Amino acid sequence: MRSFFKSLLSNPLSILGVAITTATGLLIITMIVLESLGFVVNPYIGVFTFMVLPAIFVVGLLLIPVGIVWHRRRLRRLAPGEEELDLFPIINLNTTRTRYRAGIVLVLTMVNIVIISAATVQGIHTMDTPEFCGSCHSVMNPEFTTYSNSPHARVACVTCHIGPGADWFVKAKISGSWQLIATTLDLYPRPIPTPVKNLRPARDTCEQCHWPQKFTGDRLKLITSYKDDEANTELTTALLLRVGGIQGRVSRGIHWHVDSRNQIRYLANEKRDKIFDVELTQEDGTKKLFQSKERPEEGAEQEWRVMDCVDCHNRPTHIYRLPEREVYDAVKAEKIPQSLPFVVREGLKAIKTDYPSTEEARTRIAADVEGFYKQNYPDLSASQADQITKAGQTLGDLWARNVFPSMNIKWGTYPSNLGHEHAPGCFRCHDEEHVTTEDEAISQDCDTCHSLLAQEEENPEIVQTLEP
Repeated sequence: MRSFFKSLLSNPLSILGVAITTATGLLIITMIVLESLGFVVNPYIGVFTFMVLPAIFVVGLLLIPVGIVWHRRRLRRLAPGEEELDLFPIINLNTTRTRYRAGIVLVLTMVNIVIISAATVQGIHTMDTPEFCGSCHSVMNPEFTTYSNSPHARVACVTCHIGPGADWFVKAKISGSWQLIATTLDLYPRPIPTPVKNLRPARDTCEQCHWPQKFTGDRLKLITSYKDDEANTELTTALLLRVGGIQGRVSRGIHWHVDSRNQIRYLANEKRDKIFDVELTQEDGTKKLFQSKERPEEGAEQEWRVMDCVDCHNRPTHIYRLPEREVYDAVKAEKIPQSLPFVVREGLKAIKTDYPSTEEARTRIAADVEGFYKQNYPDLSASQADQITKAGQTLGDLWARNVFPSMNIKWGTYPSNLGHEHAPGCFRCHDEEHVTTEDEAISQDCDTCHSLLAQEEENPEIVQTLEP
């Protein structure tokens, strides 16, 4: 074993391996300590520390025995007449020196295992963070931006995209391998196509937090909009949403669909914006098949799918909103001053324009808003310059979190299936055109899902009644 240690110190390959292993090991330990103390927050540093460095560390470890074997083979070739050198050590634990050296090797091996294990665990944790998911700036910037402004901004990506359990974790990492290659070689489509294929069923992800059976009864929803007049007159639409669900032994309303006693399957096109057939299996096992007059094109890709949450809530997190709703909500939140004349009209005009980049969009939107008031309201332009600047900056923010030229994402690229105003949504099935052989149709009755209490009214009576 002594000659084996001598071989370790007599060849440059093994010495290089020792140097690499020692340096990367110390770096990994240092970075783990710094991250535990809160000093490392950059996802790129996390990727380097827990993915790149461990790979280099393992390469260094492999170089050590490879160098020893290479050195001893070299010695055998240079001195063929001498007694053959053993390629591998003969370990005689009866000698004190051998036991001492074997103990050193054992301790170093345990240290290496601890370092690799710690880096692996921390690497998995790093890969599960939203910051890591959004670190591929070119392709994931739109998704990370919309995620950061969504109702699920404090829920980690993996909670919904992977969920609990090792099997889906492994599937996700295998799938992610191709995504890494596609990103590195610039092979990804622009925009990213939807819906996501082979997404884990919602009962394993969404329903870990959301309990459909508890979403029952009716809910009042007030929707604020504004006229494009000088005063930006506020309008209110009041809807009584029949959230429904299981109430006693009967399912009603919107969440009738999630009653476990009713299984719904449907046949749709690849984008799922056209549904051709709907199959309902009731509690007693009887089936009803509702078929549309419109049939899929011959050879077109289509699939039978069991309906779950994401068929209606298809944008629960990566929400790309429409310009009207963004501007209305910003005015309601006082991020855009309602006191500025025609600010809704001019704001919508500015953000609906196409721009080649986010930087240019912010500059030109702010300039257009400022230019409008300088030309048409010069006195106001001087007295409310701060408010006008605030409006321009906010409008630029609205554009930047919904439109991404580098990924060919424009307003409306990713429609929501909730409702039916801006996309087919509910009407994919509820159109009176899906009929059984007994002429029973899927209802299009509005009252099934909601009652309209007020529609774009100025200070409607229902709101006055609710106000304290």
